[in-house]
Amino acid sequence: MAWRDAKASKVRLLLFMASIVLGIAAVVSIQLFSANLKDNLQSQSKTLMGADFIIDSKQEPTTRAQAIIDSLKPEASEVNFVSMIAFPKNGGTKLVKVRGIEGHFPFYGEIDSEPQTASTSYQASGGALVDATLMLQYNVNAGDSIKIGALTIPISGALKSMPGNSAVSSSVAPPVIIPKHLVAATELLQFGSRKEYQYFYKVSDTVNLKRLEDTLEPMLDIENADLDTHTGTSRRLGRRYENVGIFLNLAAFIALLLGCIGIASSVHIYIKEKLKAIAVLKCMGASRLQSFLIFLIQIAGIGVLGGAIGALIGVALQMVFPYLLQEFLPFTLEVSISVVPILIGILLGLVMSVLFALLPLLRTWFVSPLEVLRVNDQEAQEPVWVKFAVYIGILLFLFLFSLWLIKDAIYALAFVGATFITFALLAAVAVGCIKLIKRYFPKHWSFTARQSILNLFRPNNQTVVLVIAIGLGTFLISTLYFTKDILLAKTEVGQQDDANIIILDVQPNQREALSQKIKSKDLPVLGDIPLVTMRMQRINGNLVSTMRQDSTQQIRRWVLNHEFRTTYRDTLIDSEALIAGEWTPKLNPGDPIVISISDNLAEDAQLDVGDPVVFNVQGVLMETIVGSIRQVDWSQVQLNFTVVFPVGVLEDAPQFNVLTTLVPDETTSANLQQDLVSQFPNVSIIDLRQVFTVVEDILDKVSWVINFMAFFSMFTGIIVLIGSIRTSKYQRIKENVLLRTIGAKNKQILQISAFEYIFLGFLGSLVGLILALVSSLGLALFVFKEPFIPSAIPFLVFLPGITLLVLVIGLSNIQSVLKSSPLEVLRKET
Repeated sequence: MAWRDAKASKVRLLLFMASIVLGIAAVVSIQLFSANLKDNLQSQSKTLMGADFIIDSKQEPTTRAQAIIDSLKPEASEVNFVSMIAFPKNGGTKLVKVRGIEGHFPFYGEIDSEPQTASTSYQASGGALVDATLMLQYNVNAGDSIKIGALTIPISGALKSMPGNSAVSSSVAPPVIIPKHLVAATELLQFGSRKEYQYFYKVSDTVNLKRLEDTLEPMLDIENADLDTHTGTSRRLGRRYENVGIFLNLAAFIALLLGCIGIASSVHIYIKEKLKAIAVLKCMGASRLQSFLIFLIQIAGIGVLGGAIGALIGVALQMVFPYLLQEFLPFTLEVSISVVPILIGILLGLVMSVLFALLPLLRTWFVSPLEVLRVNDQEAQEPVWVKFAVYIGILLFLFLFSLWLIKDAIYALAFVGATFITFALLAAVAVGCIKLIKRYFPKHWSFTARQSILNLFRPNNQTVVLVIAIGLGTFLISTLYFTKDILLAKTEVGQQDDANIIILDVQPNQREALSQKIKSKDLPVLGDIPLVTMRMQRINGNLVSTMRQDSTQQIRRWVLNHEFRTTYRDTLIDSEALIAGEWTPKLNPGDPIVISISDNLAEDAQLDVGDPVVFNVQGVLMETIVGSIRQVDWSQVQLNFTVVFPVGVLEDAPQFNVLTTLVPDETTSANLQQDLVSQFPNVSIIDLRQVFTVVEDILDKVSWVINFMAFFSMFTGIIVLIGSIRTSKYQRIKENVLLRTIGAKNKQILQISAFEYIFLGFLGSLVGLILALVSSLGLALFVFKEPFIPSAIPFLVFLPGITLLVLVIGLSNIQSVLKSSPLEVLRKET
């Protein structure tokens, strides 16, 4: 019976099914992608690192650390640092990451170079491997030379890829590999230079890396060194990408929820039309269970079929993700098909379609045989406890499924709560509009306008479901668009008074000459900031070396291991605000040394105003007291510091400087960099224009991926829209036929339908936009700490575009009425 009835209503049932297909496709594709990513991280963890484990230090290893390093017998080592290089061929300069390698690294994977022999011969020949993209940009080839500090060496080949390099970091500072024994000849590793020493190890499979890490990590921590294993690295990468997967899963889940709302609404009307037929069946002896199962089998069938189709689309879609995310993956993703996400998709289609259709389905249970004889519009109603049980079941399922995706009960509860509030707000707006229209009905409007307004609260109206479907899709797309604007606003460069060139590692004897060089080009020196490096020796009387070994202490580990780059000045800067204590601009000889610390350091180091801190400044111990705590806006593009000393303390300490200037264009920037690098080869120059071009490009790619997922929600909303409007077509046809019978013209019927759908489209998209504005304002103020200036694009494009889409879909429904005679239409529908 279910099969026979389904054949007669196949178009409508297919529309029900289409509502959930895309949501399931999104969930399955992301589940498959996450599974592939996890498998790849496990199988390629050694290739990602190039070794089994690495010991690294941000400074030259101490005697004790070197003894541990040597006892393990490293097979390769590296010292790397960021520096400027010059191309003598054309005078070009570029900030790069110089990697001086000794030994046959990597042990796993390989260095991909052009020519390939260069990857194995560069150490013996004394040449350099230069990033391939960089060589194209500066039009240099193998055999040309590069100048690194005081060293000029030939280019052995182009570096395409190697373990440990990421596309993002390479965009800012492309890698240049040279033999380690040539690093000293560059004369770049001077006081204050940022450098990293790494030692690479290869071990047999029988070595327990976890036990090795647990044994050596505490010993190396004391010596300001770290040990990283390939398994630990893959775990960290896995957690990083897992967060992305969770976000994408939730976006897909919202799309699926939207489809389920469409099913619930459509099945409600579908079952309402079948109530007379069910009453007839019961008159003929059909039981409650039989009449209920007829339609349950139909809905379950379309759920399974929709799940299967969605799963197959998901399998095809997940092949696209490696190409979308290749900029963010440090390896080539190998795709394989797992059966579990496909089964989850099918099961999800079954459970969610039945669960959301259960309330209208249960109405068949309570239909009386006397419904055949009744002519009123009062339909059978299920008891209140039944409705309550179904709603509890839906919320419980949503929570459990969210918990499975997020793996955190609090976040899952928050997600379900936020989703429920969003749906409730959209539904409340729709219901509120219906009540307002009923109360303040425009009785003096024209017939067509009054009739279209009446349609919004007629029996079987779709006002609530259409406003939810339209509003949620608009809300998602607009929120993502506004959020992208907020993120890009944080990276805007070129403000009139902001520095866009930063010159690092300026030695004291170079300050005056470098400053004069900048001024000779009619450029301002906006900042001349002294930097003094130091570490914490004691915090509140406790030795830092002892605290490192105490696993119960509450101070964050980065504080204990960090080499602080501090400065001294007598004023606060724009990115700072005093929140506790008193700012001390200058100290006289013999005064206690008071310092100002940032709010995040105060929290992580458990420090407050008046607490003592002893610093180790290049071997000299300095006793200080926390005098004030500053709130620092780290998002502002300028040099911010966790620790600031007053004037009169650090002037004679070993230090170096950072100078900043403002250049008007790329040509001036290039000329300045060439002159500075040729005269001061040890300095590093950061052009913020290039950095923010990279950042903006990354944000564009991220927003593309996010918008790709939001597309599922939006497109699912369109399908729900089509399904809902098509489902109501069967009531609307009879109404329009009756209007034509009593003399209505095609133009009037078109106007009635057009006004109704314009109102629904405009109301839904407007509410979605308002919710997006509110949520984006919250994100800007509380998450990104940025002023929110909304873009006009959603109002100029999304609002009229979605309204027009609703209008087109709605008017397509009544074409058969307009083209045929009333009698013909009635016979066809019968």
